[in-house]
Amino acid sequence: MARKPFWERKTLDEMSAAEWEALCDGCGQCCLLKLEDEDTGELAHTDVACALLDIGACRCRDYGNRHARVPGCVRLDAAAVRTLDWLPPTCAYRLIADGWPLYEWHPLVSGDPDSVHRAGMSVRGKAVGEDTVAEDDLEDHVREPPGEKRARKGPKRRG
Repeated sequence: MARKPFWERKTLDEMSAAEWEALCDGCGQCCLLKLEDEDTGELAHTDVACALLDIGACRCRDYGNRHARVPGCVRLDAAAVRTLDWLPPTCAYRLIADGWPLYEWHPLVSGDPDSVHRAGMSVRGKAVGEDTVAEDDLEDHVREPPGEKRARKGPKRRG
């Protein structure tokens, strides 16, 4: 009998650093700027990407130094995943934390790093760079995150 893949056997806390990094589907959604309403605390997602995000590749241009270069860059770890309500419902970290399987388009499942883009779940072709939008114009870029409607149906529950 074949052994289950690591993401079906381990919790986020049990994953090695390499497994943690592999779990990222490369959608780039966590790198989109969010606006917080000062009165209600409600978050609005924009289609404006952090200046470090390579929108075509959906990868950080300076991943190792991102926290030093972008003070607001959130450090994702197992504890943060359980508390961050702005992670997209399709986020592999969120899915695993909540006991859900990965979607069929996730590169670990499909075996293809471009499957997330073909499925329309990434910001490729949907985001604009932070350096192209004036801060006063950010509200004009509020959008529903890619895959939000589709994700409401969700994958089938594990176990």
